[in-house]
Amino acid sequence: MRLKAKSERKLAKQICKVVLDHFEKQYSKELGDAWNTVRDILISPSCWQYAILLNRFNYSFELEKDLHLKGYHTLFQGSLPYYPKSMKCYLSRTPDRMPSERHQIGILKKYYLLNAASLLPVLALELRDGEKVLDLCSAPGGKSIALLQCAYPGYLHCNEHDSLRLRWLRQTLESFIPQPLVKVIKVSELDGREMGDAQPEMFDKVLVDAPCSNDRSWLFSSDSQKAACRISQRRNLPVLQVELLRSAIKALRPGGLLVYSTCTLSKAENQDVISEILNSYTNIMPVDIKEMARTCSQDFTFAPTGQECGLLVIPDKGKAWGPMYVAKLKKSWTT
Repeated sequence: MRLKAKSERKLAKQICKVVLDHFEKQYSKELGDAWNTVRDILISPSCWQYAILLNRFNYSFELEKDLHLKGYHTLFQGSLPYYPKSMKCYLSRTPDRMPSERHQIGILKKYYLLNAASLLPVLALELRDGEKVLDLCSAPGGKSIALLQCAYPGYLHCNEHDSLRLRWLRQTLESFIPQPLVKVIKVSELDGREMGDAQPEMFDKVLVDAPCSNDRSWLFSSDSQKAACRISQRRNLPVLQVELLRSAIKALRPGGLLVYSTCTLSKAENQDVISEILNSYTNIMPVDIKEMARTCSQDFTFAPTGQECGLLVIPDKGKAWGPMYVAKLKKSWTT
């Protein structure tokens, strides 16, 4: 007990009070009573859960058997409208974490550790074989890896503007994707806001996993001055997110689908961004994804209110996934 108390004190010291106080003010208003549970999970990394996404390009029967023996179960045991058999993701009810595999040149990894909620935007995109798909803000690459577990695209464009994150993205792709498939993948370092002009109406599907207030990592900022600076700049993020979406809409062909996602609870970066887009385009329509929430309710907790045309996964006891906001849009043929 003494050791446990000591480690909890150590963790408590690492929580950035500036950020926690800021979140407390905002999210207690936006989430109401649900915020208390969400906060308790977010500030307790010992409660966090990690899902295991198997890599179909280096499948291990032994690993899957071992996960079954350890009591892991597959994600989405309900029947989602779109759930490819080629995607296999395992969860444990407990905060168990498999060790990460080391990057080795020429050897593909067998699995990818991730927050299970980050698969929802990927599944909402409903990728089919042969489609042209854009992952606009791609690093560190987990969602691109997940997309490739779903289908074989005709062309996958992974874009990342930040040069350090771009290196991380390249390494992730190299670790999971076999050489023949690399030929259909393009990696670029363009400012995402310029993509629409560079490649107008080029893509069948576009994923915008936008830069956002990353609630989980921000809470553990070690530099409180840097944290205060982040908070003051936070109000600029919705402007960037709207600009990225405008660019993504230009890059999307008529009839195509776009999915917008963030890993923040913030209404200003989620629902408000989508509302601004819907209010300024006559050819962009929201796609109802409420069925996804109904099907996934045994594995995820969703925010009960204020999500008119999107879903917000909120961390809960025994379901410590999220935050993850997902909204789906369709571009019609008429302008």
